[in-house]
Amino acid sequence: MFSKDIFADRMKILRSEKKISQNNLANLLGVTHTQISDIENGKTTTSMERLYVIAEYFNVSADWLLGLSDIKERR
Repeated sequence: MFSKDIFADRMKILRSEKKISQNNLANLLGVTHTQISDIENGKTTTSMERLYVIAEYFNVSADWLLGLSDIKERR
C-alpha cells in the first residue's frame, strides 16, 4: 500500500541532501512552494510526470520514492 508519509520523508531527505530550497524545487516542477510543503508534510502527492522529473533530477529510483524499494539509486 502506498504511504504518503514515506514519499514525504524521502522528498525531504533528497531536498536536504542536495541543499535545494522548496522554492527552487517548486520552480523545477512548475508548482507552488505550498504544493512542495504539502508533499513534504504528507498532505498530498504529485503526478506521474512530476515523479519522473523528481527521480531524474535527484538520480533516484521512482520505486524508492514510492516506498516500493529500499534501493535508492537508479539502475
